[in-house]
Formats: sequence, C-alpha cells, structure tokens
Amino acid sequence: MWLTSETVTAAAGGLAIAAGAAEEVAVSGSGVELAAQPTSTQRPAANAAIDHPVAIMPFLMPAMPSSTGSLFEHLRHKPPAQLAAPRELILACPEFRSRVNLSNIVRTCGCFGIQRVIACGSGKLDERIARDGADAVQIEVHRSLPPVLDRLKREGWQLVGLEQATHSENLFSFKFVSRTVLVIGNERLGIEPEVLTRLDRVAEIPMAGLPHSLNAATSTALAIYEYCRQFPEGGDGRPGAKP
Repeated sequence: MWLTSETVTAAAGGLAIAAGAAEEVAVSGSGVELAAQPTSTQRPAANAAIDHPVAIMPFLMPAMPSSTGSLFEHLRHKPPAQLAAPRELILACPEFRSRVNLSNIVRTCGCFGIQRVIACGSGKLDERIARDGADAVQIEVHRSLPPVLDRLKREGWQLVGLEQATHSENLFSFKFVSRTVLVIGNERLGIEPEVLTRLDRVAEIPMAGLPHSLNAATSTALAIYEYCRQFPEGGDGRPGAKP
C-alpha cells in the first residue's frame, strides 16, 4: 500500500482526509481503507508537488445506546420548558354541550403556557380531564361572547375564529399575531353569526376526508399548537426575536 506526499491519519475521533483525485480514502471501524489503487505508471515521483487542496471531513460517531440497549428512554413528568415571556393568546369559548370539551381545552392551554380562557355557561370543568390545567389557567365566565370580544378588540387584540367559513385562511399557512383571541365554535352549531361578524380573520383546518369536521377540543388543540409553533419563546417574539 502506498500514499501520496500527504500523510493520512485516522484519529480516534475519526477524520477522513480526501487527497483530491490521487485516491479515495474511507474511514471505517477498522481503520483506513483505500477505495482505489493507482497503477505504477500513475504513481507520482517522491518529490512531486501536490497542487490540489486537502479536504478534512468529520467522521460522526453513532450515538451510544443506553443501559437498556435502546437509544430512547421514556421520561416521566419531564419538566416543562421555560418561556421567555407568557404567551399572549386568549381562548374564547361558547357554552359547550359537554364539559369534556372545555376540560380538554383547559388542559391543552395549561400544557402550552396559555393562561387565560373565556368561557360561557357554567364554566365547570371535569378535573379528572383538566388535571393541573384547572389550577394553572384563569377561567373567566361570561353570559355571552359578543360584549367581551368587543372590549378585547378595543384593547388591540385580534379576533380570530376557528371555523369553516367563506374567506377563511388555511391554518397550515395562517400567520398569527401575538395578541390573538382564538374564538371557538359550539360543537354542533359552530360560531354564532353575531360572533362571526365581529371577527377580524378566520382560520380553517383543511379536511381531507369524512366526517368533514373535528371535535371542538381537538381542532382547538391543533390551532393552539400552530400558534405556539410560530411563537415558541412566548410573548410577542418569534425565533430569534426579543419578546
């Protein structure tokens, strides 16, 4: 085996040095292997100058398995991430037919650091479903949504409905503003006309099959996730921006 004037060294961390067109060098678990051997007529003189650059490429070592033999281990009750600032998203919910939907929405809000939910009707939760969200989320109970939505709009919040409607925007490409009130519709009736007329924008989750619509709590969770994806640090900052 012979090499050109460059010295090829395979360190413990693993580096592969490709010396141009002279020959291809591969680093394997057993050391250095030459992919092609030139003939004797192709061998340069011992003092021949080499005018091509030498590229150094890192050799990535595979991740080591855990004591259980798997790369992944289940982490129970992993501590939540700390946001740079509270998320400025308010949920506005109608009177639901089932407290299960409101309870699931409150649990989702608690997990994503959303602190304020406006509810109509009794506003009662099933704490077995809401879990710690029942304590982490502030729930304001109102008789109806229009008056409180009017007040929030005057305070500078953008009212966004989650609904199948004319002139709606696809949730997959929807750009939220930080100070958003996400308005949810009733399980059966959707967003009432008197609420729909107050909205600034409508986001719609595109359906690709039957039964044409998602459960109220499920669709709310998707919209919350999309908002948080756009504001991962909380506050009014997007990635790299100060909240």
